[in-house]
Amino acid sequence: MAPSGKRQDRPADALALLRHEHDRIRQLFAQFERLRDIEDEDERKAELVDEICYELALHAIVEDELFYPLLRAAAEDDEMMDEAEVEHAGVRELVSQLEVMYPGDDHFEATVAVLAEEVEHHVAIEETDMFDTARSSGIDLAALGRKMQARRRELDEDLNEAPDVIDAMEPHAGMRLPPRVPD
Repeated sequence: MAPSGKRQDRPADALALLRHEHDRIRQLFAQFERLRDIEDEDERKAELVDEICYELALHAIVEDELFYPLLRAAAEDDEMMDEAEVEHAGVRELVSQLEVMYPGDDHFEATVAVLAEEVEHHVAIEETDMFDTARSSGIDLAALGRKMQARRRELDEDLNEAPDVIDAMEPHAGMRLPPRVPD
């Protein structure tokens, strides 16, 4: 099961689904921020970071596989889509850094803060420019939403059945990964 437990059914429209996921991720960052300077909350901070990373990874995979290709084909705005893909790569890099960090490590809280800022910037563009483009593109957003929900469930189930398949998405059952050997 995903770190947040059983999920309620989500809205079927693709944009409503994405907005719902964005709101969930914002809530997780806000929870972390409330604990940021509290030293005896390291275990909860680690749990929140694992959940944030898990949610971001699933969200990005679904967008990259389903939402972005349709939008790119319909939008005629390669620059917007290229920037979104580069932003996803940046998020993946920060997630991979956080996988080997522990609360109390140098730059742990700063890395979470930078990730939150990058995600908020990305979400702001997505919820304005990209959503407007999607609405005006003629994409069947209800059908896309159903596909996105199904893919998200599939990924969630796959990860819970075979947690070693995609390391960057594994919530680590409350345990941080051992630090990587420096290059």
